[in-house]
Amino acid sequence: MHQAPECDRTPRLCGRRRRLWAALLLGTAAMAYNGWLLEFLLPTGLDPRHSYVSELYAADQPFQGLFSGIEVACALLVTAGALLARYTLPGRLAATGWWAVIAFAACSVADTIVPMRCAPSVDPSCEAVNPWHTTTSALVHFAIFSSMALLSAAAKTGCPSWPLVRRWGPWLLPCAMVCAVATVGPLFGGPGWHGIPQRAHLILVGTWFALLAVALVRPLTHDESATGTPTVTYIPRPNADTLRQQRHQLSSASTEAPSPLA
Repeated sequence: MHQAPECDRTPRLCGRRRRLWAALLLGTAAMAYNGWLLEFLLPTGLDPRHSYVSELYAADQPFQGLFSGIEVACALLVTAGALLARYTLPGRLAATGWWAVIAFAACSVADTIVPMRCAPSVDPSCEAVNPWHTTTSALVHFAIFSSMALLSAAAKTGCPSWPLVRRWGPWLLPCAMVCAVATVGPLFGGPGWHGIPQRAHLILVGTWFALLAVALVRPLTHDESATGTPTVTYIPRPNADTLRQQRHQLSSASTEAPSPLA
């Protein structure tokens, strides 16, 4: 005899499992995205105050394989987490927000495929602007800012609401944007100190992923299933005997009731 899959019999349980896995993946991605902290343990030769994090995996750097590998691993974690979590908030805003998270991951991989040719902070002859790498980096920023805006808006208007995302998302977005803008000095001939705001930006992006992870595992604020859809209550259909008894009771009540004209 064919047995229904567990997810067909217990959609709430399977929905919770998806949310837990998504939260685990996004939480791990939050830490992996700040893998640049390893530069304090490794002899990279770069000054964190005056270098881009992208210089860690520039083509001529000794730890290029390590840091680009961390970037790709983070992108895979983010993609898997977003795919599992994309149905947790209903509506077009939320769906578009999760696809923006996936686009962020794809552009991050592209960042490692077309890395910087060299490290301009330690090589005066190296140009800070690499057209392909600058383009992919800009797309990374656009995608992550879009995800923050869309999912924060969905957390306000959607049912169920995400109180954490609704409260902190609108703060993370402008802070991350300000930090990102503060890093463009070398692109316009003004190098120096751009490493600090960029690393602050990366911490904020990691915080965003951690915020999404925590929101996924917190209980819903409405009576909804863990898949983000309203819970359906099953009402059994009355049998023939019950229907006959109900009709008899109604007919008895109508004959015993006094006539309004009496």
